[in-house]
Amino acid sequence: MKSKKKIWYLCIVIISIIIILPILAILTGAFKGSNDNWEHIKESVLPEYIINSLMLAFGVSLGSLLLGVPTAWLTAVCSFPFKKTIVVMLILPMAMPAYIIAYTYTGILDFAGPVQSSLRNFMGWSYGDYYFPEIRSIEGAIVMLSLVLYPYVYLLARTTFLNQSSNVIEVSRLLNSGPWESFIKVALPLARPAIIVGLSLVIMETLADYGTVSYFGVSVFTTGIFRTWFGLGDYPTASKMAVLLLIFILLLILAERYSRQRNKYYTLIGTQKRIPEYKLKGFAVFIVFLVCFFPIIFGFIIPTIQLSIWAHLAWKDSISSNFSELIYNSISLSAIASIVSLTAAFLITYCQRIIPTQGIQLIVRLTSIGYALPGTIIAVGVIIPLAYIDHKVDSLFSIYLDISTGLILSGSLVALQFAYLVRFLSISISTVESGLEKISPNMDKTSLVLGISSEETFFRVHLPILKIAILTSLLLVFVDVIKELPATLILRPFDFNTLAVKAYELASDERLTDASIPALAIVLAGLLPLILINNSIFNTNLPNQNK
Repeated sequence: MKSKKKIWYLCIVIISIIIILPILAILTGAFKGSNDNWEHIKESVLPEYIINSLMLAFGVSLGSLLLGVPTAWLTAVCSFPFKKTIVVMLILPMAMPAYIIAYTYTGILDFAGPVQSSLRNFMGWSYGDYYFPEIRSIEGAIVMLSLVLYPYVYLLARTTFLNQSSNVIEVSRLLNSGPWESFIKVALPLARPAIIVGLSLVIMETLADYGTVSYFGVSVFTTGIFRTWFGLGDYPTASKMAVLLLIFILLLILAERYSRQRNKYYTLIGTQKRIPEYKLKGFAVFIVFLVCFFPIIFGFIIPTIQLSIWAHLAWKDSISSNFSELIYNSISLSAIASIVSLTAAFLITYCQRIIPTQGIQLIVRLTSIGYALPGTIIAVGVIIPLAYIDHKVDSLFSIYLDISTGLILSGSLVALQFAYLVRFLSISISTVESGLEKISPNMDKTSLVLGISSEETFFRVHLPILKIAILTSLLLVFVDVIKELPATLILRPFDFNTLAVKAYELASDERLTDASIPALAIVLAGLLPLILINNSIFNTNLPNQNK
């Protein structure tokens, strides 16, 4: 038994070292001596990167709060027509990547777009006769990111509102507090830890974004790292910038954990029941529809309709063998990444179950840090060690066999799959871990008493129970890989495209109509998993509803 535990321990240590290697490579590269590029960036554009990144994070956080919290509260405690449909529709903007919604609204709101063209035709205006907000700006990026990221706040806040004890809400009502006062003084403070977690996810996704800020011409850390990497070919300088962003993200994670520790609220298990719903009528129903449909219309319906119109105009020219290749590349990459991530997650979480020590817990947390890192940082961290290995292997083969092996790791799909593993392993670990936590340890002990090994217990007992967790993990990673842009853009082999890269390239060339088909394919790929996740969250682990 001890030898088996040693094998499991060795396995998880090796996996964790591999996963953490890109981060160590970035830290190592950042401590190399400064050069002229770094000095120039530090004196000229670095302050702009810092200010714009902070403004973007603050603006998107505020926008996500304004869209996510009111909709979460209204759908949790109010009763109104078509509520179930609205609850599902409020998460649909998550299927719309930020860079795709940015392309769509640029086509709608630009000077030559339908909105300004209609205004000019109707009012008889010409160029320079009127003012129209510039969509390609930091304010435009804030709006675009808020429209697709608010569901992080909405999902966590609504789950918390649904699970809050009705006792405190009923007490506030007995004290003549109306719905608004109950929300502000009671429900919102109780939900604050969950809302902070949602905001931290929003900020991390905002700082990780590349497609939106790049297309809008906003200078932030991700665009700066990308320019330094591709424009200057300067790995040490790119590493230094990546470390600055990494430090900011780590401080954000620590602040979120600290906030959760200081703000803990408890309810009595077994006495908990659903909050009685407010039955809305008349004008109140209209106001609720207005609040709830605003993010749905602007975050999903309008972009989807516009993409569909463009796709209808461009499908004859775009649907070809090249498009079939894009679909195959995207699906195959996503499928492989999902399976690899799930396999690694099973090894890590099962080892954690067999050897529940603090050291293993720390290793699991370290391997989960990748999701908090932008794709640009991970790409920098992946390419440095793989390129080093490639050069060493090439030198050995050249010396002893007079053969050049080339970039067999850093120049192939191995680098891309490695980046996906580092980036999305946390999703698989969280999903599998939550599934395993529902399986009583007594099952494992009973199996051992009956002479069944831990491996047999896994295949005969745990695996059938974990079917839903496995499917959820595969779907989540699959969708995230299809949407991933910066890591794919940097690490893809020469002349290898995916739907995300193709949509980005076409939109960058102002071919928005042609970009609509790959963009629409990405959106459609994300709809089913979101609906399944929504049903999983809100149909399980909730208090019994009042009859």
